[in-house]
Amino acid sequence: MDPEAAEADALLLALHDEAEPLAGAVDYRGRDVSRKRHGRWLSANFIIGTEVAERFAFYGVSSNLISYLTGPLGESTAAAAAAVNAWAGASQMLPLLGACVADSWLGRYRTILLASALYILGLGMVTISAVLPPDHAMQVCADVDGAARCRPSGSHALAFYVSIYMVAFAQGCHKPCVQAFGADQFDRSDAEESAARSSFFNWLRFWMSWGDTVAVVVLSYVQDNVGWGLGFGIPWVVVCFSMAIFLLGTRTYRMYPPEKDNPFARIGSTFLAMSKNWMLCFLPGDQKPAKTIAGCEEMAVHVEEAKGILRLFPIWVTSLIYAIVFAQVSTLFTKQASTLDRSLGKVLDVPAAALQSFGGVTIIALIPVYDRAIVPLARRLTRLPSGITMLQRIGAGIAVAVMTMAAAAMVEGKRLAVAREHGVADDPGATVPMSLWWIVPQYVLIGVADVLTIVGLQEFFYDQVPDSLRSLGLALYLSILGIGSFLSGLLVSVIDGMTRRGGGEGWFSDNLNRAHLDYFYWLLAALSAAELIAFLHYAGKYVYKKKDKEAAVY
Repeated sequence: MDPEAAEADALLLALHDEAEPLAGAVDYRGRDVSRKRHGRWLSANFIIGTEVAERFAFYGVSSNLISYLTGPLGESTAAAAAAVNAWAGASQMLPLLGACVADSWLGRYRTILLASALYILGLGMVTISAVLPPDHAMQVCADVDGAARCRPSGSHALAFYVSIYMVAFAQGCHKPCVQAFGADQFDRSDAEESAARSSFFNWLRFWMSWGDTVAVVVLSYVQDNVGWGLGFGIPWVVVCFSMAIFLLGTRTYRMYPPEKDNPFARIGSTFLAMSKNWMLCFLPGDQKPAKTIAGCEEMAVHVEEAKGILRLFPIWVTSLIYAIVFAQVSTLFTKQASTLDRSLGKVLDVPAAALQSFGGVTIIALIPVYDRAIVPLARRLTRLPSGITMLQRIGAGIAVAVMTMAAAAMVEGKRLAVAREHGVADDPGATVPMSLWWIVPQYVLIGVADVLTIVGLQEFFYDQVPDSLRSLGLALYLSILGIGSFLSGLLVSVIDGMTRRGGGEGWFSDNLNRAHLDYFYWLLAALSAAELIAFLHYAGKYVYKKKDKEAAVY
C-alpha cells in the first residue's frame, strides 16, 4: 500500500474515533459525548484544581487540630490524640456512604456538588465556633495535675465537634467521588488514555500535596500567631473557590450515570440468592427448571461482582498497619515536634504542625521524578504501562514505613536523652535544646512512603473493583486510612491506660519529656514489618482483573 494512502487512512480513522460518541458516557445534559470535546486532561485539570482547593481547606482544619484541642479546648494529650484519630477515622470511613450515594442514586457529579455545599456550611460553623468570645463560651477552670486548666463549656465544645464532623461528612462524599470522577475522564479501552489515567493518579497526588503543604505552612502559622478564627476562616473561603472551579468545567465532563439497579443492593442480594439457589444451580442442565436456568445465569454474573469485592479483602487488611503509621503524622509527630527548638534565626519560630510540610515537599519533588524518569525506565524492563505493578508499588511503600517508624523511635530516644541531660525532663513547658532538623527525616520518609503506597492504593482500588462500583473502590481505599485512625486511637487509649497503672507517667504522659513515644514507635515499626511479610504473601497470590479491550495488563 502507498505510504501516503496508509497515513491518510490512519488519520481518517483517528478522526472517526474522536468524533464517534463514547459508549456509556454523557454530558451534563444527558447527551452523547465525543472523545475530542469531552474528558481527558481538559476536564481532569478542572477536577485536579477542585481537589487541590478542597485538600487545602481540609488540611487547614485537620493538620493543627490537636493543637486546638489541647489549647483553646483544654484537652489532655492522650484525649486530644484519641479525639483526632476518631475524627480522622470517621472522615475516611464516611466515603463508603458517599460512594453508595454516588454509585446508586445521585451520580458522582451531583454528589460532589452536594458535598461542596456541606463543606461550605461545616467550615462556616467551625469558624463561628472558633471566634466566639470567651465570655460567651463560659470557660470552666479546674485543677489538673497541680495546674489550672481552663476549657470551654460543654455546649461550646459540642458546637465545635458538630461542626468538624459535618466537615468529615462533607469530605466523605467529596473525596472518593472527585478522584473517581477524574479517572472517569480517561477511557481505559483507548491505549493513550489508559496510560494517561495511570499518570493522572500521580499528578493528582502531586497537586494535592501542594494544597496540603501550603495549608500546613501558612495556616498553622496563622492559627498559632494570629488567631483561630482567621485560621479556620481562610479554608472556608478556599472551599467556596473549590466549588466554583468544579462548576467551570461542567460543559467538558464525561459523566457516567448510575445504573438503574442499585449495585450495592445487587451484591447483597447475590449472597442471599446464593444461599437459596446454589443447590439448584449445580443440577445437570436438563434437570433444571427454565426459570432456574435464567436465575443461575444472572446469579453467575452477580457472583463475579461480589467476588470482585471480596478478593480485595486480603490487600485491604494487610494495609491497615500502614494507615496507623500514617495517622501519627498529624498527631504524635506534631506533639513531638512541639517540644523541640523550632527557631530559625532570631525572628521566626516554626509552628510544630508546619513541619508536616516536609512530607508534602518530598511528595512534590518525588512524583515528577517517579512519573517522568522511574516509570519510563521500569516500563522498558517490565513492558508494563505503569512500570511496576500496583501491588509492587504498595509493598515498597510499606517497607519505607518500617524505616519511618524506626527513624522516629531513634530520634525520640535522642530527644528524651537530651531532655534529661539538660535537666528539663520535669518541665513539660520547656523547649528541649535539640534542633527541629532532627525530626525532618521521619517526615521525608513518610512522604516517600506516601508516593508509593497511597497513590498505589488509589489506583489499585479504582482499577480492580467492578466497573459499576468505581466510587466504592476509592472509598474502600479511604476506609483503610479510616480504620487505621480508629486503630491508632484505640492503641493509644489502651496503652495509655495500661502504662499508667500504679501511678506511672505512661507512654503518652502530658509531659512528653517523661513519656515514651519511642516505645510506641518501635512497636509500630515491628507491626509494620510483620504487615509487610503478610502483604507480600497475599500480593504474590493476587490475580489482576481481566479487562476487555484493555490496552495492557497492569
